[in-house]
Amino acid sequence: MRMNSRMFARWFVAAIVVAFGVAFFAPRVALAHAVLVSSQPAVNSTVSGPKVAVLLKYNSRVDMEHSTLTLLTPDGSVKKVTIESGPEPGVLSAKLSGLIKGAYVLRWQVLATDGHITRGKVPFQVE
Repeated sequence: MRMNSRMFARWFVAAIVVAFGVAFFAPRVALAHAVLVSSQPAVNSTVSGPKVAVLLKYNSRVDMEHSTLTLLTPDGSVKKVTIESGPEPGVLSAKLSGLIKGAYVLRWQVLATDGHITRGKVPFQVE
């Protein structure tokens, strides 16, 4: 009987260690901030104007209603960019028009499903 209780104790400790290991090392997609995975235009890229399509892809779902895009133009002015319906829950899209030659910065702010706001920027050039 003493042998059975030792085996049970070892098995129980091993099960607890495995359970904590899985909980600790498992991916936490639901708890992750929205991170920009890819962008069009790409960071520091050069594109042809005057029309430029914008596609920002994130690693998690973002709330379009509470997300914003602004464009810093070569003359230093800031313009609000209208977000269009994205093809996927983690993608924001927009269309820029009337762009002239120069350096631009697309600034983004998104609200992730975990409730955290993430900000970033995509600098690019128009030729």
